[in-house]
Amino acid sequence: MQSDARIYVAGHRGLVGSAIMRRLESEGFSNLITHTSAELDLRDQAAVRAFFAQEQPEYVFLAAAKVGGILANSTYPAQFLYDNLMIAANVIHTAHETGVKKLLNLGSSCIYPRLATQPLQEEALLTGPLEDTNRAYAVAKIAAIELCDHYRTQYGANFISGMPTNLYGPGDNFDLKGSHVLPALMRKMVEAKEVGAAQVEIWGSGTPLREFLYADDLADACLFLMKEVSEAGPINIGTGTDLSIRALAELIAEVVGFEGTLEFDASKPDGTPRKLMDVSKLRNLGWQSQTELREGIERTLAWYLAERDAGLVRS
Repeated sequence: MQSDARIYVAGHRGLVGSAIMRRLESEGFSNLITHTSAELDLRDQAAVRAFFAQEQPEYVFLAAAKVGGILANSTYPAQFLYDNLMIAANVIHTAHETGVKKLLNLGSSCIYPRLATQPLQEEALLTGPLEDTNRAYAVAKIAAIELCDHYRTQYGANFISGMPTNLYGPGDNFDLKGSHVLPALMRKMVEAKEVGAAQVEIWGSGTPLREFLYADDLADACLFLMKEVSEAGPINIGTGTDLSIRALAELIAEVVGFEGTLEFDASKPDGTPRKLMDVSKLRNLGWQSQTELREGIERTLAWYLAERDAGLVRS
C-alpha cells in the first residue's frame, strides 16, 4: 500500500473504524475516503455502486455494521440480520465489480458455535449451533466471510476476513440500551460513584469468561493484515487471554474508584459461557496485541469522561 493509495474505511466513526482511521493517519496515509451513514446508506445497492464508481477506492476496510450487546441483539434480531447482510453484500460485491485491490472484512467472535472447543479455532466455523442471543448477527457475519471466500475462489479477489474478539476503547458506545458489557459496566460505575450509590446491578451471574481487545490494537492488526496477509477463511484477532465478567467488573470498579457492592442478577441471560480466541495463526503470521487490559480500561475511562463532559459521547 502506497501512502497515497485511495483507502475507503466503511464505518469510520464507530469504535473499530475510528481506530483504523487513527492508525492509518499515524502511518502517513493521506488519501482516506469516508462517508457517514447519513451520507451513504450501505444497505442501498444503487447508492453503494454510485459511491464506488465515483471514489474508485483501491483498498477497503469493511468496519461498518449494526452492533450491540445481548439486549439489543435479542430485541432487534431482524434488523441485525438484514442490515448486516445488506451492508456486507453490497460492499463486497461492489468492491469486486470495481476492481478493488484488497478488502478486509471484519466480523466477530460470535460466528463460532456456542459450545465450540475453547480456545476458539478458525476451523470451528460452521461446526455447531450458534448462541441464540446473537444468532442473527452471527449469521450475517458468517455470510460475509463466505462471500469473501467465494469471490476469492471464483474471481481471484484478494478479500480477507478478520474476526476480532470483544472490543473496547475510545469511540465505544456507552448507551446502556445498546452497549456491550465493558462500556456498560464503566458507565454504570461512573454514575454510581458520582451519586454515591451503594451498589451496581449487573446482568447475569458474572461467571461467563470473555476476552477483551483494545480497539487501537485491533487497528494495528488490521493494517498488518492488509499489508501482509492474503488467505481465505476467518483469521482470529485477540489477546489469547480471558477473565470472568465478575473479575472484569471488579477491575473496572477499581479503576473508576467505585467502592460499593456489585450485585449480579442471575435471572438475566449470560450469553455464551466462554469466548476465548485461539490467536496462534495470527501470532505465527507475525502479530500480537500490546495493550494490557488495565491500561486499556484506564485510557477508555479518560476518553469517556472527557467526551461526556464535553457533551460529545453517545449516551
